[in-house]
Amino acid sequence: MIRLERLRSTPPWEWPPEAKAEILEVLRDAQARDTELAMAAELAGNEVVIDDLLATELLELIKSGSRPEQARASAAIALGPVLETADTDGYDFPEEVPISERKFKALRDALRGLYLDAGVPKEVRRRVLEAAVRAPQDWQQAAVRAAWASDDAEWKLTAVFCMAYVNGFEREILEALRSKDPKIHYEAVVAAGGSAVEDAWDHVVALVGSRKTPKPLLIAAIEAVASIRPEEAGEVIDPLLDSDDEDIAGAAEEALMVAQGIVAGDDGGENDDEEGFEDDDDEESDEDDDGGGEKPLH
Repeated sequence: MIRLERLRSTPPWEWPPEAKAEILEVLRDAQARDTELAMAAELAGNEVVIDDLLATELLELIKSGSRPEQARASAAIALGPVLETADTDGYDFPEEVPISERKFKALRDALRGLYLDAGVPKEVRRRVLEAAVRAPQDWQQAAVRAAWASDDAEWKLTAVFCMAYVNGFEREILEALRSKDPKIHYEAVVAAGGSAVEDAWDHVVALVGSRKTPKPLLIAAIEAVASIRPEEAGEVIDPLLDSDDEDIAGAAEEALMVAQGIVAGDDGGENDDEEGFEDDDDEESDEDDDGGGEKPLH
């Protein structure tokens, strides 16, 4: 446990060469304590160490009905980032993707099967769906709609998280933005940015401008502003570049960079200094690049 705690408190790029072996040892230890196994699963998902072997071990942990439920859920969450990397980057340059294309496809198929298995505990199924949507597939729309239609608040929370990745839920995102549940509201703001929901603009701008907005929600709103109307992001976000809070200033700087990239992509990169970004380059260089903020989900 001490070794894993040390890894979790160390930046991944500073992990020792034996980190993967230590994580693997715990994942394979039938006598590992619940908390230790869950921590090993969490660490195994980091791109510094994950590969086909660790991905296989995580999948086996998710499938195992004899292992602790929380560890199985942690293993599902851990697969999310590498699935998103593989789906986004593709395999034109397979050496740049942590897992093989064959393993990527096998993981997608396996997660679908686990989600559809009603015998899998709810917490594990929720996390399986949250991981699966990081590499969107057609079946997930129906799964997200079913989760949103549920009377179970936890399934609704999972549904809104998934809406950031699965298209076609603009109306539901707007409904979730009106939720009094702070977790659902937070995920709705993230989803509004992820899906660039135009009708959410006034809501996220109000959050950015309010001094009462909690820090994690503020950072999510800053990121959403950059995605929904990137050409207007500078006007909304510029005042936060001088924030005394390094996380907020860093999030503002990063969001402006994202917005500029979107605008440049839209016009082929010929008008990088237009659309309200004439002065942003000079301001951005003075801030720390730290996105900050924590999500209630993974």
